[in-house]
Amino acid sequence: MLQIKNISFTYIENPVIENISFEISKGQNVAVIGESGCGKSTLLKLLYGLHDLDNGEIHYNDKQILGPKFNLIPGEDYIKYLAQDFDLMPYITVEENVGKFLSNIYKDKKKARVKELLEMVEMTEFAKVKAKYLSGGQQQRVALARVLALEPEILLLDEPFSQIDSFRKNSLRRNLFNYFKKKQITCVIATHDSTEALSFSDETIVLQNGKLKAKGSSRELYDSPPSFYVASLFGEVNEMKQSYFTDMDEADQTLLLYPHQLKVVEDGKFKAVVKQCYFKGSHYLVKAAFERKAIFFEHDSDLKLNQEVSLSIAR
Repeated sequence: MLQIKNISFTYIENPVIENISFEISKGQNVAVIGESGCGKSTLLKLLYGLHDLDNGEIHYNDKQILGPKFNLIPGEDYIKYLAQDFDLMPYITVEENVGKFLSNIYKDKKKARVKELLEMVEMTEFAKVKAKYLSGGQQQRVALARVLALEPEILLLDEPFSQIDSFRKNSLRRNLFNYFKKKQITCVIATHDSTEALSFSDETIVLQNGKLKAKGSSRELYDSPPSFYVASLFGEVNEMKQSYFTDMDEADQTLLLYPHQLKVVEDGKFKAVVKQCYFKGSHYLVKAAFERKAIFFEHDSDLKLNQEVSLSIAR
């Protein structure tokens, strides 16, 4: 169990992390999401022990994780942290980078482990290539293999797929997150990609201005977002009044609706004017205007610009 108790941290003057508490069970995949500058990367560094806390404590299995004031070399052996800069050695090969921290006593075991990891990140054919000749995405895949080499109990990943091509990213994520589950590795991933929260994470933590705004199962946060900010991190979202769609006798509720939750109807109470259509493959994302406010909805075909449409809530 990873326990974070009322932690705060300040770089210079303004708090970057402010009074955050949560727990993560062993083997969970947890996504940390939020706008740029909200404290995601800093939170991972604190969990690793790269900085000293202003207040609070971090514990793993009842052992306190301490910062550089207490450890000559920050970090714990059972934790691995992958930063956005990868930290590869440019003048040695891919296989040498991956096996850098593996023992040379049992060379056959080391060779087999490096081979296994390179297969997992689909970099086998580049085993003999020096890291400096790799693309950014290839370097990122090698860095992922390297942090897994000693099979940590806790893995902290900061935007680990940001430079990897979309066509390869999906299979890579499936391989890695399945591996984490199989090995019961606790993974905390800071990300801007909602797919990593929705498809691969057991829970999602939402940060805003260094504060914890929400924590719960990824599905629950998506289906019932507690605020517009939380909903917006999963994609386009509309903040609308219930009275737009029905006659109200009781208090007028504010609704948070994703584009797929709105549909075009022949004659509805709510009307908007089409401004742009974006082809998404299986559907179009349509941007419309209502009282000088942007509204987003999905439709199965292209719509004419400046066409007025009636919208209703999809059931």
